[in-house]
Amino acid sequence: MKQVNQVKNGAKFIKDTLHRESHDRCLWNARMRRDKAASRLPEWEQMRTLASEIKRHTLSNLDRYLEEFERNATSNRIHIHWAENADEHNRIICRLMQEHNVKVVTKGKSMTMDECEMRPYLERHGIKVYEADLGERIQQLDNQPPAHIVMPAIHKLRGDVARIFAEHLGSDPAIDDPRYLNSVMRNDMRRNYIRVDAGMNGVNFAIAETGGVVVCTNEGNADISANVPPLLIFSMGLEKVIPTVNDLGIFIRLLSRSALGFDITQYTSHYHAPAQGQEMHIVILDNGRSQRLSSPDYWEVLKCIRCGACMNTCPVFRRTCGLSYEAVYMGPIGIVLEPSYDMYRYARLPYSCTHCGSCGNVCPVKVPIPELVFYWRKEMVEKRYDQLFHRLEEDGMAMVLKNASTLSNAERLGLWALRNLPKGILQSGLNPWYSSHANPEPPAETFRQWYKRQNSSTQRNSRHE
Repeated sequence: MKQVNQVKNGAKFIKDTLHRESHDRCLWNARMRRDKAASRLPEWEQMRTLASEIKRHTLSNLDRYLEEFERNATSNRIHIHWAENADEHNRIICRLMQEHNVKVVTKGKSMTMDECEMRPYLERHGIKVYEADLGERIQQLDNQPPAHIVMPAIHKLRGDVARIFAEHLGSDPAIDDPRYLNSVMRNDMRRNYIRVDAGMNGVNFAIAETGGVVVCTNEGNADISANVPPLLIFSMGLEKVIPTVNDLGIFIRLLSRSALGFDITQYTSHYHAPAQGQEMHIVILDNGRSQRLSSPDYWEVLKCIRCGACMNTCPVFRRTCGLSYEAVYMGPIGIVLEPSYDMYRYARLPYSCTHCGSCGNVCPVKVPIPELVFYWRKEMVEKRYDQLFHRLEEDGMAMVLKNASTLSNAERLGLWALRNLPKGILQSGLNPWYSSHANPEPPAETFRQWYKRQNSSTQRNSRHE
């Protein structure tokens, strides 16, 4: 399998001005709402620190808390299953569906299920899956994966949604009013909800103290998937566990403010036992998480609570769209998480970063994403999965930067080139900068030349005085 070229993929989205500008504006607005929501809480930074420490403590004692969670969940008539990898996760869920003669499923949002490619697996086994989340359902109808962890269809315009609904749901393609489009989806999904045989959901937080799970949504899709069908299945990564109910309050306060800039999600749903006449199952997935936990340089990636704040602030993600990463996890968290699944395929992702550090500044649990970017770049170089031109660039810059004289000569050469090279060269494919930027006007002298002249003038004046 070839490496994902996020730069090339993103360039296509950048050329689509309408979609790029809308995408950038919507995500930046979410970032601004996040800042306003955070500014209203004087204890915001203390909360981030506390959440980070709770995660650190839990991950340091993960075996104990997972055992406590399983013990309490089982006592509440919840069936617990352990899956070492994606294939085992899918087989467990598929077996449960077959045992209950399930033909139609409604699915709430779940990055863990997406990670395991759960939906196509079930559909290959004759089980129809309906996404209950509006954005996920739009992407499902358009045969695309989610383009954002929290806002799966944020890259689309209203006209795109109108076209998709017209093609698949028979609506009027000329009407792109959000109320109308929502009503079209609502009417379609209600017909499906009443005939589903099972419901599936992801998990935001699993509480060891109670053996229950918590799901946060703004549309109530988790409740629809959980309360109607006789069979309810949750899928959770093993890092989602937290120690106590008291700890939950910190994460609930941080999650929605970080994700969308709202004080709280519309629905914070608690599931601590199956409903009357219902079976409830939780599949706890490893899929490489234990290996990440064992790394002294990388384990903190498991603190992530999937809020998407790092994506909303990232200048690369905002302008290139989540689909350009060709990965379940995209944006800043994706470029440091996906290589742990397939290092060769995602070897280029850690280079899709400007090093602005904003992702680390907004992360509610202080995942050190900027440092992890460098961790993965080092790994790629050692495995020689990095690009040849990157190595040539680095070797060239090592020569330039090895002493002041070489750097000074390189600066003068660059200034000469800006002044004297023909525009046909400066404004061609040989100069990738020019494809998205105007070449700067060449200054009269380099900074070093200016500084040397100014310093000499100051010294002469001092002697005269």
